[in-house]
Parts: sequence; C-alpha cells; structure tokens
Amino acid sequence: MTADTSCLIRNAVHVLTGLRGAAARHHGPDIRVLDGRIVAMGALTPLPGETRIDARDCVVYPAWVNTHHHLFQSLLKGEPGGVNQSLTPWLAATPYRYRGAFDEHSFRLAARIGLIELLRSGCATVADHHYLYYPGMPYDSAAILFEEADKLGMRFVLCRGGGTQTRQLEADLPQALRPEKLDDYLADVERLVGLYHDPAPDAFRRVVMAPTTTLHSTTAHELREIARAGRRWGLRLHSHLSETVDYLDAARAKFDMTPVQFCAEHDWLGADVWFAHLVKLLPEEIRLLGQTGTGIAHCPQSNGRLGSGIADIVALEAAGVPISIGVDGAASNEAADMQSEAHAAWLLQRARKGEQARPRYAGGTFEGGADAASIEDVVRWGTAGGAHVLGLPAVGTLAVGQAADIAIYRLDDPRYFGLHDPAIGPVACGGRASLKALLIGGRQVVTDDRIPGLDMAELGREAAKAVLDLQRRAG
Repeated sequence: MTADTSCLIRNAVHVLTGLRGAAARHHGPDIRVLDGRIVAMGALTPLPGETRIDARDCVVYPAWVNTHHHLFQSLLKGEPGGVNQSLTPWLAATPYRYRGAFDEHSFRLAARIGLIELLRSGCATVADHHYLYYPGMPYDSAAILFEEADKLGMRFVLCRGGGTQTRQLEADLPQALRPEKLDDYLADVERLVGLYHDPAPDAFRRVVMAPTTTLHSTTAHELREIARAGRRWGLRLHSHLSETVDYLDAARAKFDMTPVQFCAEHDWLGADVWFAHLVKLLPEEIRLLGQTGTGIAHCPQSNGRLGSGIADIVALEAAGVPISIGVDGAASNEAADMQSEAHAAWLLQRARKGEQARPRYAGGTFEGGADAASIEDVVRWGTAGGAHVLGLPAVGTLAVGQAADIAIYRLDDPRYFGLHDPAIGPVACGGRASLKALLIGGRQVVTDDRIPGLDMAELGREAAKAVLDLQRRAG
C-alpha cells in the first residue's frame, strides 16, 4: 500500500493514542488514512475502492519513536568480555575493542539487523547516536545508515557523534579510536545537513549535533562551539550524560561542578537538547533540567544490564523534563526493541518507587510503587515523548491530521490470552506482539508480521558469519 492510497483500519478492539489523560484511549474502532495522514477516527463507513485492514481482535498504538540507539552494536550482543562489566570496563572490553574491526559490509549488516529488530516491534522512527568515526575512515557510515532506513521505509535521525579527544581508557587503542579535529567534525556535520536534513515536522531524515559525551569527547571551549554551530544550522543537540556515578566524579574533578551544571555553563541545556540515561542526578540537577525543558532518552534495559541504576523518570517528568524512551546499543541491551524497552520502563519505575517504601513504624507512608507509571504513561513516553524531543510534532500520536505512523498488534500468543484489558498487552505482557500491520507515513511496511523481501533465515546466517569475522579481526 502506498502513502497516497486511502486506507481504512477497521474494527480495532482498542486504540491507545499516545496522548495524555482521558485522550490516551480512543473508542475507535476505525481509522481512515489518506495521503499519509490520519483523516478520521470513529465508526466509519468504507469508501469505494478503499484499502481495508481488518484489525478485529487487534490493539492499535502509535508507532514507537526510539530516541537513542547505537546500531553498529547489533553484531556485538552478549560479547563475553563485557557481558558482566559495568559501563567503563564494558566500553573498553566491547564497543571500543571491536569498532575498528567493522568494515563496510559488517557495518551495513549491523545497521540492517538493528533496524529490522526495531521495525518488528512496531517502531517507525529511530534516532541513532552514531559515534563510530575516525580520521581516514574508509566508508561513509552515515550514508549507509540513511540508506538502510530508507529501504525499510523508516524515519531516521542521525545523531552525529564522535569527538575531538578521548578518554584515558582509549589512549592505547588503535586508529579507529583516534579523535577528529574540530574543523573536520563540523565540516562533516555541515555536509550531512546539506545532504539529509529535513526540518519538516514529519521528516523522514534529520541530522542532530551529538558529540559522544559532553564531559569527555571535546574540550569545554569546543563544546560551546559545537552547540553554537548546531543551533546556527537549526539542529537539535544530543549526548550521553550521568549514566553512572563516574560522571559525577569526573565533573567534580575536572570542572568542580555537577555534570548538569557543566552543561548549563556551556550552552548544552534547553528545549532543543536531550540526553541519554540521566540515571545519577542530584535534586538540583533535576530542577535545572526541568526549568530549561531539557529532555531525556530513558534506556532502562541497558541501564539495568550494565548495573547503572534506574533513572527517576517520575521525578524528572514532575520537574518538567520531556520524557522519551531509547533502546541504547545492542551490546548492552540484547533485546534492543521498543516493546521490550517499554515493558522494562513500566516495571522498573514501579520497582524504583517500591524500593523506597519503609515500614510504618519507621515513618513509612506507602507499601509499594505500583502507581508510579501506567501503561498509558509508558506509551506516551515511547511515542509522543519521543516525537517531542526529536522535534517531530506531526508524528507520535494518533489524532486527525497526524502522520499515519500506526502499529496494529495481533494478540494471538498465549501470553495475551486471558487479558481483561487487551489494550495493555503489547507493553504489560512482555515479549513481542506480532504485527498485523505497521504503517509509516501511510505506507504499509509490515504485513502479517512479515517485511516484504526479507529472508530472515539468510539474515541470521549472515549475522553468524559476520560475528566470526569480527572476532577474528578484533584478535
């Protein structure tokens, strides 16, 4: 089905919209799409010649918006040297050790695998924090990422990472970890903006200014220069921040500030900025993030896998921080899809609050944290919230006039049998609900859980061979 075809999604049992409050659910049961947009919702009469998708017994969500990934890591899942390491030793053991082993073929394959994994979870928009850059790199990795996303019909946001200096742990590693010059970094971003950046509210291609970390990847002066250049070109800003306590220690030792204070001093807070992780924050940092409207890409599975902790999303949102969800790289999240990530976000916010419960004789006031986050909250964070931090207001919600990025889930696995409220199934039950259909900009890119032209068995064989090749080259 093409984007300019009239399509009627019929008889959905539940529709979640990604909106707040009472608007979070729509009675449906039908949604009409025309020219890539939602034009009507309700009990609708089919039009002559209109394509119809039977959503009977299905649940309809906005397609997910993933705001933080490292797609090249899709060939580094479960790497033994890093599987039981926390962040800093894991960086040395896995992504830094292997990144020089990637050639054009393995990089393209990794990107394809990661995008397909996301697509099959109902994800339409991917922001990849791509930091695999080094002087004299023999292939254009940014072009590969845009090409692979385009083949699948996905919206793609390139967060152009990299940096002009390295952490100490990288100092003795090979050419693939050597830093770029600031002028070269900025020149490449300007090139990418000219080739790919679309400022439209429903853009399929965007570029973001995204040095790998604000504390470690550039000098303080250069960080301010990078922010100034990004805003001059109309780009948003993104980076990692406060993933572990090491960020607090490093900011204190290097700048005698907190990490968020350092960002504020160097023009790296605001409504056009979002950070991945924000796990270890002081109360005054939460207030400052909220006051400036700076956003977060919450990555609960990676933060759990690396033992970093659980970001206090409830407190951040209450302070005014826009919330989104990202899967992070598959080398620290072996289930790098948005359904799994939403499930983890739902559970871990409740667990975090529950950990704070105390007995009444010790001054406690509550037993557990089951009211910390609802399914509707999590869906909103993973759809409308993601669209907000990426600056794509025409996507992320199901409403008349919005882009038709629509996931239709078929709850036909025993894990969903017996649900009193099927609407919550794709998040609450874990795993991956199969897709009756996925529409992106009105174009049907998944049909009956299949991606046209994809040989899944062959993809698996290619991945297995590529892993062996990477292991051999990493030595």
